[in-house]
Amino acid sequence: MQTTDTTSFLAPGPVKVNWEFLEAWIDPMQSPPYLLLLLGDSTNGCYVFDPAESYGLVKAFQRYEDAQLWLLEDEYEPLNGRLSSSEVH
Repeated sequence: MQTTDTTSFLAPGPVKVNWEFLEAWIDPMQSPPYLLLLLGDSTNGCYVFDPAESYGLVKAFQRYEDAQLWLLEDEYEPLNGRLSSSEVH
């Protein structure tokens, strides 16, 4: 079975090291639901990545509230739970 290392796609340099949390957001109106990932860093910056586009950066925000509002305006809904970097390390 072939495996793919997806960690090299995830984020620009600073976020790769300083990330604090990860949330998954879906657009439930599409079938199957479309998924975006919201990654927060240690400076309160937030970055939205698209797994379907090689984890390309969709948009960057200076605050979580701005990222959340942008996703909600596009009718995305957060999946329950948040993955913290402290849970992974």
